Amino acid sequence: MKDNFSTQSLEYAKFRPVYPQELIDYLISLTQSQDNCWDCGTGNGQLAVKLAEHFSKVYATDISEKQLTNATQKSNIEYSKQPAEQTNFPDQHFDLITVAQAAHWFDHDRFNMEVKRVLKPNGVITLIGYGLVQIEGKVGEIIKDFYWNVTHPYWDPERDHIEAAYKTIPFPYKEIEDVPSFEMKKQMRLDDLVGYISTWSAVQHYIKKNDHSPIDKLYKDLKAIWNDKVLEVDFPIFTRIGRS
Repeated sequence: MKDNFSTQSLEYAKFRPVYPQELIDYLISLTQSQDNCWDCGTGNGQLAVKLAEHFSKVYATDISEKQLTNATQKSNIEYSKQPAEQTNFPDQHFDLITVAQAAHWFDHDRFNMEVKRVLKPNGVITLIGYGLVQIEGKVGEIIKDFYWNVTHPYWDPERDHIEAAYKTIPFPYKEIEDVPSFEMKKQMRLDDLVGYISTWSAVQHYIKKNDHSPIDKLYKDLKAIWNDKVLEVDFPIFTRIGRS
């Protein structure tokens, strides 16, 4: 699993969107009990915190120590630095396993073996992701141009899994087909949106290769038409949900 987010862990925690409560409620409705949950690739713990409101214990793992340092603390969340593919958890321990915007980085065969080991019989495994932000009007057009014509060559190959809504990731479970759709929207000002885009791994790769940031021009282009108003930003969310 790659670690592309340690260098901007503070920005990641500040600018990334929050997963909708409707999604959390739906996942809870699928579980037979709410004893233990594993939030794998937890990042700053934004999903783990929501899950902790429903489960007796949430185990949240990541390979980035900096991400875990900036994670939101809660008494029934246990954070640990562990790879997705090999953990110290007991067999058949979890009612629910979640992976939010991280599954594309995993060694999928090894991760699925670990899931089958630690997930309870009939337990639930959930992959969650979101694609390129959607914004109406000229702002949205500028963001699309920045994504496709400026940063696209700098994305890791794993980004293709995002573009395919995770349909290209091996998912050897009893997949639930009639999953409802969920909305993830956020009210953002110019600085918020540009701050979020600066956390893209492709932006970090661009900076390393070119010794300058593409964010400066993006900010200038957006500021010329934005005027610091608040816009609704849609993060197109997708899921794959199954049972062991």
